[in-house]
Amino acid sequence: MVGSGVEVQSTMSINGSLSNGKSAEQLTVSGVESFDPATVVPEPLPPVVDSNGEEVVKPREIVLGKNVHTTCLEVTEPDADDESTGDKDAYMASVLARYRKTLLERTKHHLGYPYNLDFDYGALGQLQHFSINNLGDPFIESNYGVHSRQFEVGVLDWFARLWEIEKDDYWGYITNCGTEGNLHGILVGREVFPDGVLYASKESHYSVFKAARMYRMDCEKVGTLVTGEIDCTDFKTKLLLHKDKPAIINVNIGTTVKGAVDDLDLVIQTLIENGFSHDRFYIHCDGALFGLMMPFVKKAPKVSFKKPIGSVSVSGHKFVGCPMPCGIQITRLRHINALSRNVEYLASRDATIMGSRNGHAPIFLWYTLNRKGYKGFQKEVQKCLRNAHYLKDRLREAGISAMLNELSSTVVFERPRDEEFVRMWQLACEGNMAHIVVMPNVTVEKLDYFLNELAKGRAIWYKDGIEQPPCLAVDVGNENCSCAVHK
Repeated sequence: MVGSGVEVQSTMSINGSLSNGKSAEQLTVSGVESFDPATVVPEPLPPVVDSNGEEVVKPREIVLGKNVHTTCLEVTEPDADDESTGDKDAYMASVLARYRKTLLERTKHHLGYPYNLDFDYGALGQLQHFSINNLGDPFIESNYGVHSRQFEVGVLDWFARLWEIEKDDYWGYITNCGTEGNLHGILVGREVFPDGVLYASKESHYSVFKAARMYRMDCEKVGTLVTGEIDCTDFKTKLLLHKDKPAIINVNIGTTVKGAVDDLDLVIQTLIENGFSHDRFYIHCDGALFGLMMPFVKKAPKVSFKKPIGSVSVSGHKFVGCPMPCGIQITRLRHINALSRNVEYLASRDATIMGSRNGHAPIFLWYTLNRKGYKGFQKEVQKCLRNAHYLKDRLREAGISAMLNELSSTVVFERPRDEEFVRMWQLACEGNMAHIVVMPNVTVEKLDYFLNELAKGRAIWYKDGIEQPPCLAVDVGNENCSCAVHK
C-alpha cells in the first residue's frame, strides 16, 4: 500500500513478530503494547482440502520458535579460587563441548535454509587472534591499521567481473548480511531519487519492505505469477498510478520461498514502454542466493551492469559458504557520491550502512573464491540443480505436491502436519508450503533419509482419512498439486 512506509510506525519484537500480534498495517505508535514473547500472529491461509475433497479456509497461527530465555546459558561471576581450581574453565569447556555436539546434530538435519555448510577454513584459524575491522570505505584506508581491505577489494573485483562492470565504474563493500545489501541498494536508489516510489513483488524478502519503513518511502507491492516471479502486467498498473514520480525497483534473483527469478529484461521493457527513461528509474537486484548461481547456469538470463541496473547484492554465507553472515554489495560509482561523506575521525569516507565492519569475512570469501574459482562454482551449481530435480521427482512419485522453478534449487512442497517434524528438519514454511533449498552440502543420501522420514510421518498424519494433505493449487499451480481434488 502506497505510503505504508510513512503512515505506519511499528515496534518489532525480538523474535521478528510485531508486538500485540497486529500486522504492520494495523499497528501504530498509539497501539503499541508491551512485548509478549508468547504472542503468535493469526493469519488466514490458502484453501485446504477436507475429507470430502472440498476446499475450506482454516485459519492457522504462525508458529514461533521457543522463547530462548527458558534455555539461555547464564553468565556467572567466577569464584575467588577459580584461578587455582580451574573449575570455571572446566565448566565452560564442558558447555562448549555439548554445544558442538548440538551443532553437529542440527547440521545433520538442516534442509530448509539456504546455507552452504560444506566448508573448511582451518587454515584461517591463525587469524582469529586479531581484531580485524574494515571500518569506513573499502577503497580508502582509515587510521586503524588492523584491516583486510586488500582482501575485500580483491573479492569485490571478482564480483565486478562476474556482473560485467569495469573497476573504475563500480563501488561496493562486504556487508554483514544479505539484508544490509538490500538496505544499501534501496538507500542508494532513494538518494538518487528522493521522491521515488519503491516497487517490489509481494514475494520479495521482508528486508525490502523493512527498508521502505526505515526510509519512509512510498511502496507498492506488486502481484506475482504462480511461480513467484513478478507479474509485469500488475507492475505496469502500479507504475501508471505514479507516472509523475521516479521508480525504484527491487528485482528478485531468486525469491525467498519459491526461488523464483524475476524477468529483469521484461521489467526494464515495462519501464521504458510506460515512459520511464533510464534517468527516471533505479533497479536493485536482490541476488541473495541465486545471484551467484545463475551465472553458471547454461542459457540463464544475465544479471549484468551492461543493462540499466543500479546495484546487485548477494549473500556470502549462502552459496559461497562462509561461517559468519556476510554479503557483497556492488553499485555504480557515480551513484555513491549521493550518500558518501568524508569522516575525519576515520581518515576515510562513510558510504556504508554500518560503521565497523567484520574484517574476517573478506578473508574467508577471498580464500574460498581462490580455492573454487569459476569452474568449482559451476560444478557445485550443476550438482545442486541435479539433486533438486531428484528431490522434486521423488516427492511427486510419492503423491506429494511439489514445485521446482526453472533455474532454482528450491523445492516447494506440502507443509508437514507435525511442527516437531518441521523443527527437526529446520524447514522454512509459509502457509501450506514448506521448502527445501538444495545446497552443495545436501547429498542424495541426505534427501533419501528425509524422504523416508516424511513418508513415515504422512502414514501417521493421514492414516484415518479424516484429514487430507493440503491443497497447494493456489500456491504452486494445479499441475503441481497432488491433493484429493487435483491429483
